[in-house]
Amino acid sequence: MSFAQTTRPHAGAPRLLTLALAASTLALTLAGCAVGPDYKRPAVTVPASYKEASKDAAADGWKVAQPADQADRGAWWTIYNDPQLDALQDKLNQSNQTVAQYAAAYRQARALVSEARAAYFPVISASAGATRQGASSHVSSSSSSGTLNSTTNSFTVGLDATWEPDLWGKVSRTVSSERAGQQGAAADLANARLSAQGTLAQTWFSLRSLDATQKLLDDTVVAYTRSLQLTQNQYAQGVAARSDVIQAQTQLQSAQAAAIDNGVARAQDEHAIAVLIGEPASSFSIPPSPLDATPPAVPAQLPSALLERRPDIASAERKAAAANEQIGVAIAAFFPTLTLSATGGFQSSVLSQLLQAPSRVWTVGPELAATLFDAGLRQAQTDAARAAYDQQVAVYRQTVLAAFQDVEDNLAQEIVVQQAAVNSARQALDIILNQYKAGTVGYVSVLTAQTTAFTAEQKLANIAGQRMVSSVGLVKALGGGWDASQMNRERGDVAAPAPQTVAQKPDVTQK
Repeated sequence: MSFAQTTRPHAGAPRLLTLALAASTLALTLAGCAVGPDYKRPAVTVPASYKEASKDAAADGWKVAQPADQADRGAWWTIYNDPQLDALQDKLNQSNQTVAQYAAAYRQARALVSEARAAYFPVISASAGATRQGASSHVSSSSSSGTLNSTTNSFTVGLDATWEPDLWGKVSRTVSSERAGQQGAAADLANARLSAQGTLAQTWFSLRSLDATQKLLDDTVVAYTRSLQLTQNQYAQGVAARSDVIQAQTQLQSAQAAAIDNGVARAQDEHAIAVLIGEPASSFSIPPSPLDATPPAVPAQLPSALLERRPDIASAERKAAAANEQIGVAIAAFFPTLTLSATGGFQSSVLSQLLQAPSRVWTVGPELAATLFDAGLRQAQTDAARAAYDQQVAVYRQTVLAAFQDVEDNLAQEIVVQQAAVNSARQALDIILNQYKAGTVGYVSVLTAQTTAFTAEQKLANIAGQRMVSSVGLVKALGGGWDASQMNRERGDVAAPAPQTVAQKPDVTQK
């Protein structure tokens, strides 16, 4: 139903203005009645401690620091004291395209909050117009007949105002949903940045581990070459069989092939780093340098703190909050809406008299509207909103479980036993080589000892690299230097970087 009046001023105007004022007062009184469920963070099961932490805290070569040992850092990768890694991370923060994508998504989410808030306020518009209308009529009389032409001018100037009070909290629920979406987008941006930074650091240490493996393979090729020469000399003296020479050649060629495969894997890591820092892989190179770093002490917060320190957990929780608010938006559709509108202006057929009092016109009145039948549409929308919330709760809980698994996986380490195995294999190889030179053992024993020693050293190099990769994974799994309070401080000012031209091509070789 609606109540409105369009007229020139008369004695009844005050009563209509009073009606509109009363409707506005009632609307403001009811505006705080938000329907729908209030949000509470979904409950999750949090363990008291990490299972692997107690195992690794006592192991040599790996120690998890106490939570108070180090303060939160934004540039968490600086704990590795690697200037080249620091320089690469700086380039990533400026030029990574994925981070720029999430930054733009955050700015979009922030704009949606402003868009939702606009519904709190009335919409005011202005208009002005002029029309000229003509008509012709036939006139006849006893003395004459003809056509009479007449024209009419109309000039209007007016203001329109429309406001729909938030009686049932639809607007406030929408704003809360969009605000939670903005915070979720901020956490998504932080997670994308942390993920890219962690991937870069892990790829960097993987590349350095491959450099160490390459050095091992190069040394192995040299050692196998000497063994082949020794076997050939033994064969020339009639001490060794031809099959020993062929076995030595096969062993050398296998090591050479492994060195080539290792070089291919290193090139792939190098290309991946180039993409992460936003540079063409074809013009990017990193000089070889074997890994010589050891994992630093990493603060392992209590499992309960993980809920505030992981941006992916924060993002999932904020998405659940946004979905909860959408339930209230859907329920609000069951209630009537009140629209308050008013127009005012001037209308006259003479332009010079347009802004005079006799030309004034106005309209004011509330309108109450409600849907009486929709074939179950609103109920279906409410059910869909509840199901969407349940889905986001499940996503949140699964994200928490995956986070705990991530931490546990990166806490498990081994190094001491493998180092002992390498030492034993080296000693055995030296003994057997001396025995072979003395003619007391066959070449098969040498092959076996060399293979055992090489396998042990290769595994040691892999474990050393994996320790560094897992160290980065642990920092990443614990949220880096991020916490949930940063969601409200995010600005999303990372712009999509411009592609580099040939003229702008920088010196990307790391030194």
